[in-house]
Amino acid sequence: MANHASTKETKAGFVSLIGRPNAGKSTLMNSLLGENIAMVSQKANATRKRSNAIVMHNDTQIIFVDTPGLHEREKVLNQFMLDEALKAMGDCDLIVYLAPITDSIENYEKFLKLNNSKVKHIIVLSKIDQVSQDKLFKKILQYNQFSDNFEALIPMAIPKKIGHKDLLETISKMLPASPFLFDPEDLTSELVRDIYAGFIREGVFQNVSDEIPYESDVLIEKIYEEKNVDRIIATIIVEKESQKGIIIGRGGEGIKRIGKYSREKIEMLSGKKAYLDLQVVVKKGWSKDKSYLQEIGYTS
Repeated sequence: MANHASTKETKAGFVSLIGRPNAGKSTLMNSLLGENIAMVSQKANATRKRSNAIVMHNDTQIIFVDTPGLHEREKVLNQFMLDEALKAMGDCDLIVYLAPITDSIENYEKFLKLNNSKVKHIIVLSKIDQVSQDKLFKKILQYNQFSDNFEALIPMAIPKKIGHKDLLETISKMLPASPFLFDPEDLTSELVRDIYAGFIREGVFQNVSDEIPYESDVLIEKIYEEKNVDRIIATIIVEKESQKGIIIGRGGEGIKRIGKYSREKIEMLSGKKAYLDLQVVVKKGWSKDKSYLQEIGYTS
């Protein structure tokens, strides 16, 4: 007997999350995934490299690509970060441009100039729960003057998951027919060491004074995976001896806070205990040293 069961057409594609620094791109990606895998901070330029989250929506596999914010800076590290965002814009099937409702329309106009490959994009107007309906309507009117440029405008309140379904439905309609590109059970194609390094860097961002995070980074030296515990040896890199002192803190209190914060994030994701061995080293001028940046993984 002939098999009359119809095979459903699947779709798959890469969707880059683009916006200014600290617009909430990592928060949006984590929220859509339902897991915290991308580093989040209230401080700008927390995200330095592209990372991804694999979100299944009906018969569509959406690979969201988180990116550093669009910004202008002189350091070699910042140039790398901007290049990461621009490459993600050119390499994807679709762009989601994240615009907090309080942002000036000028940020969007800058994005339009940077989108040289003219990849189709959707605007997500976030934080709509923080303004009145009148202000929301006025902001939508401002964006509507660019309606020939974007495919859709979706108002969202990310923590309340308002607009999530609309966004996923809209993206699904726009992605190409394709077999799934990753195992549907996977959350990300990122290396575990990159995710853990991001969590430790988030710990630095959240637990020390404002000037330190931008001149610090994290290297995972070794991960020993055991049945009930992951043992992680990591190095925090800073540019000055004074920064090392601030991170370690009086009586080691600073490094303890960073370790506790990072360990809890790691354990939540891995589902088992984590042991962290954190060291702090000084590497003067590392964020301006192109060869050293390449050595620690910032390759263009």
